[in-house]
Amino acid sequence: MVNSQLSDVVEYRVRSHINIYDSPKCDRLATQASQGRHLRVVDPPQPPLMKGGRNGIDSVVQSDTNAVMVRLCEDDYPGWLDLRDIDLLEVTETVYHPLVLSEFQIREKLPVAITFAREAMNQSNYYLWGGTVGPNYDCSGLMQAAFVAAGIWLPRDAYQQEAFTKPISIGAVEPGNLVFFGTPEKATHVGLCLGDRRYIHSSGQAQGRNGIAIDVLSEDGDEVSQFYYHQLRGYGKVVASYQSGNRE
Repeated sequence: MVNSQLSDVVEYRVRSHINIYDSPKCDRLATQASQGRHLRVVDPPQPPLMKGGRNGIDSVVQSDTNAVMVRLCEDDYPGWLDLRDIDLLEVTETVYHPLVLSEFQIREKLPVAITFAREAMNQSNYYLWGGTVGPNYDCSGLMQAAFVAAGIWLPRDAYQQEAFTKPISIGAVEPGNLVFFGTPEKATHVGLCLGDRRYIHSSGQAQGRNGIAIDVLSEDGDEVSQFYYHQLRGYGKVVASYQSGNRE
């Protein structure tokens, strides 16, 4: 294990699944980092206060906070790490480098993403805002995890995934494409197309599911199907694996 002071000039590997929060209060989940993911510390505050930790890692924090801001390397997602989870980090010997995939390679891998989502549905699960680590996911977290299983990285949130994909018409939709829902201004929900207007997604209890399910895009379906049908924004084709625009 590599010993180091927690710093913004090195990269860390997650030794076990951890939660990443949307504020230094650490009371609302933003995303999760599965074992093996990489992260960097963002702008350690000055002047620093050193708090000793196990594994040779010290935390660089302000005296009035119990969290440090980080950015996950694979999708650039920012958030706050609870200092109680510092022990779950280790300095990486090699930094993260994104895998470059062609559109053809991605298309060949899509059955893996579909299989992952179906198997996740067959496990006991519930909708978890910010969830990207099984068995509990939010909508875009399920998409990200399914594509990672196929070796393909997507951005984290539904609106980011929509912007990242290539828009396609309904007549061109194939299994493995993404379907987006929301308001006219922004995508707020995403699912994975299975064919025959069916899609698999993780939706909240307020929408009638509270977990992963397969629904049909139809105004004649059940209450959940109708709810999302009327929020349909469009479809997207994954043609690349995400690469950071800020990578050195």
